[in-house]
Amino acid sequence: MASFFQRYLLPGFIFQSVIIAGGYATGREIVEFFFASGPVGGLLGIIVAMIIWSVTMAACLELARITKSYDYQSYFKQTLGRFSFLFEITYLLQIILVISIVGAAAGELLSENYGIEAIWGTLTMMISVGILVFYGSSLIEKFLSVWSILLYIAYAAFVIMCINVFGDKIATNFSTIPVGEGWFIGGLTYSGYNLGTIPAVLFCIRHITCRKEAITAGLLAGPIAMIPAIFFFVAMMGYYPDITEQSLPVNYILTVLDVPVFKIIFEIILFGTFIETSTAMIHSVNERIAVSYEDKDHHMPRYMRPVIAITILFSAIVLATKFGIVNLISQGYGTLTWVFIILIIVPLFTIGMWKIVKAK
Repeated sequence: MASFFQRYLLPGFIFQSVIIAGGYATGREIVEFFFASGPVGGLLGIIVAMIIWSVTMAACLELARITKSYDYQSYFKQTLGRFSFLFEITYLLQIILVISIVGAAAGELLSENYGIEAIWGTLTMMISVGILVFYGSSLIEKFLSVWSILLYIAYAAFVIMCINVFGDKIATNFSTIPVGEGWFIGGLTYSGYNLGTIPAVLFCIRHITCRKEAITAGLLAGPIAMIPAIFFFVAMMGYYPDITEQSLPVNYILTVLDVPVFKIIFEIILFGTFIETSTAMIHSVNERIAVSYEDKDHHMPRYMRPVIAITILFSAIVLATKFGIVNLISQGYGTLTWVFIILIIVPLFTIGMWKIVKAK
């Protein structure tokens, strides 16, 4: 029997694991979407994104439960029908974009801090992802859950240290800088492109057995995924707006704190988030291919899982090398956001909601 954690909390932790590296791990994404609205406005934008995530995930988990859609091909046949291929094309583009950002961030993290060639960080990430996807859902669930808990501890310690060192600057900026415009659009845009990662959560829905569990798990997913981002945003406000110019804001703050041991530990946790996101997204592709094999009464060869992972990772890293992390975030995400709103949110709250209400 599935545990309380698997039924109510696991979807939220998997969702956080998917979005973390491409969503806010380095701080660059928070800068792009929320800094223009100032400290209070940016926080309001983050809360908007969190609410949208919660409501959407609640509906998504329940639709997936009643239709037994544990891979994205099955799920989007429920909402898009014969046009489900439109999502698949967009999703594959997003995977390449997100992993390219993760790859670029991993390279910059090692080169800026330790002078290590970026290729070694890339290879470490690729090998780790390959091992995880080879062993499948059970190991992936355990790894993503444990690492997410470690992430919570690290981010909580991070914000506490920041408040102790320069809490006066954080308080001053929150109290003196007026609420800027665009915070609602910032939250909507940020939530939109991250909702494109929903397919990577579907494999763990098998543990959910009733509507109450699905809706509760979905509503909890928003706060679980966003609380570390709130911690990070508050910490960065101590050096607003100067930190805007940093390609890796997390590095800037860790340098200001000047606690070498914590810096190393935090960077290890951060590097693990790159593995988390890449693993979850690639695993969703493998699960979709596995279902296609099952439809033909065959089993997907196990060796194909790491082969697919390495192929996607290599393609993404080439893209990252060519364009760089800042350009990828500022130019790539905005375009995909509105596509995902059209392909995910609109069908879910029309066709999907009708199926949920009709289901017994």
